[in-house]
Amino acid sequence: MTALSLASVLAEAARRYPDKIAVVDGAQRIAYADLWRQSLVQAAGLQRLGIGPGKTVAMVVPNTADFPRVYYAALAAGATIVPVHLLLNAEEMAYVLRDSKADLVVAHTFFLGVATAAGQAAGVPVVAVGPGTPDGVESLDGLDVEPLRTFVTREAEDIAVVFYTSGTTGEPKGALLTHLNLVMNATVNVVDANEAQPGDIVMGCLPLFHTYGQTVGMNGTFRLGGTLILLARFSGAAAIDLMLAENVTVFHGVPTMYVGLLEAAAGRDRLPALRICVSGGASLPVAVLEKFEKIFGARIFEGYGLSETSPTATTNQPQFGVRPGTIGHPIWGVEVEIARAEIEERIEFLPAGELGEIVIRGHNVFAGYLGRPEATAQAIVDGWFRSGDLGTKDADGFIRVVDRKKDIIIRGGFNVYPREVEEVLARHPAIVQVAVVGVPDGTHGEEICAVVVLDPTSDAVSAVELIEWSRERLGKHKYPRSVRFVTELPMGPSLKVLKRELRRQLTDDPS
Repeated sequence: MTALSLASVLAEAARRYPDKIAVVDGAQRIAYADLWRQSLVQAAGLQRLGIGPGKTVAMVVPNTADFPRVYYAALAAGATIVPVHLLLNAEEMAYVLRDSKADLVVAHTFFLGVATAAGQAAGVPVVAVGPGTPDGVESLDGLDVEPLRTFVTREAEDIAVVFYTSGTTGEPKGALLTHLNLVMNATVNVVDANEAQPGDIVMGCLPLFHTYGQTVGMNGTFRLGGTLILLARFSGAAAIDLMLAENVTVFHGVPTMYVGLLEAAAGRDRLPALRICVSGGASLPVAVLEKFEKIFGARIFEGYGLSETSPTATTNQPQFGVRPGTIGHPIWGVEVEIARAEIEERIEFLPAGELGEIVIRGHNVFAGYLGRPEATAQAIVDGWFRSGDLGTKDADGFIRVVDRKKDIIIRGGFNVYPREVEEVLARHPAIVQVAVVGVPDGTHGEEICAVVVLDPTSDAVSAVELIEWSRERLGKHKYPRSVRFVTELPMGPSLKVLKRELRRQLTDDPS
C-alpha cells in the first residue's frame, strides 16, 4: 500500500506558497500557511472529539472560509468526509447521516437549526463552526488545543469523501471516492486539462459541497497555489461585481450560471477579463456558449463528469482543440468509450459515430456505492463505469453527450432526445432557458413538452408561435406539441435542472 492523503493538497501549498492568499471570503484574506495551521488546530479539536481514521464527519457548511478549514481538518485527522447538500431538509439530511454512519456533524451556524434536527433524528452529535455560536452548543472554533504537527497517514485507496448522488432513480447512494481518486483529479484538471497557472484567481461560486466545486474549484486551485474567491450565494450581478473587484481570471460554472452572467452583463461598460472558463454539471447549449464568448471575449471549455468519476472524465482541452457542442477528450490517464446501451451484463464497444452509452475507466472511477454491492456491480462492468448517459465519439476523438438514458422521450415508437430539441429552442431570441421533457399521452405514449423561461426584455411570444418556430427547424416527431411558460426552472442543490420535478409538475397539472 502507498501512503497518500488528500490533505497533502493544502499541506504542500502551505509549504510552497506560505504567504500567498489562498482564500478570500468577504473581508477575510487568508494565506496558505494560516489556513493550514487553522485546519491543523481544528483537526486536533476533532481528535479530542474522538474523530480519527475509521470515523466519518458530515459537513453542513456553505461557501465560506469555514468549508476548506473544516474539510482539510477532517482529512488531517484521518477521517472520511460526507459533504451534505445545503438544500436538504432535516429528514433528508438525517437519511444521509444514517446511511453514511456519520460519527459527527460539523455545521455552520447558518445551518445549525436543520443540522441539529437531523443530528437528533439520526442520533449523531453536532458541533458548530462560524460566527455567533449559541450558548450550550459546542464550537469547533472554541476548543483550546494545540495544532497537530501534520496530517494523519492514510493509504491511497482509503475512502476520503463520500458524495451522495441526487437520487433521481430512488434513494440517494453514497459514492465512495478515494484519496487517489481526488488527488489525481484535482491534479490532472489543473496540470494537464487546462493551461492553469499558480497566479490564477479563481471564482468559487459553485457549491463546495458538490463534487465539481470541491474538486475542480477548491482542490484544483489549492493544488496549483492559486487564490479562491468565495461567493456564498450566486447571482450573475454579484458574481460580475466580485470578479471585477478581485481581478478574477478563472470561472468554473454550470450552464445556468453562464445564463445568469449573460443576463447581468447587459448594459455594463466593463466585464471581467477571464482567461479560462469551464462549464460542467449539465450540457451547455451551444447558443449560450457562442453568446458568452462574444460578449465576454472568453472561450468556454465544456467538460463532463459525475460524482462517481471524481468528477472530471472529459473536457475540451487546448491540446486537442475545442469543438462546441462536445465534451472534448478524456483527461490524462482516463479512457472513455461508447458501448452498447442495451447490453448491460458486459461492455461491447461501438464504432466511431454510433450512439451508445458512455463508459469510463481510469484513476477517476470511484470505489463503489456505500453498502450497495449490487448497485456497484451494475455500475462497474468489465472494469468500466457505466455512466447512464448516451453519446457518440467521432473519428477525431471528440465525445458528445446526447442525453441521459432515462430522459429519452419515446413518442409514437420514435426516440426523441430532449437535448437536441433544447439546443434548437435555445436559439430563439426570446428564450433565456428551456427544458424539454416527456409527458404521458394516450395516443403517442409520450408527448414532447418544452418548459420555457422568456427574456423579459424581448417582445411577447406565444406558445403557438414557439411551436411553429420549432416545427420549421425539427423533424416531425421531434418538435414540442406543447409549451409551458415559467419564471424559473426547478434547480437542484448543484444548480442542475430537475427534470423529474418538471415531469411531476406537468403530470399533476397537465393544463
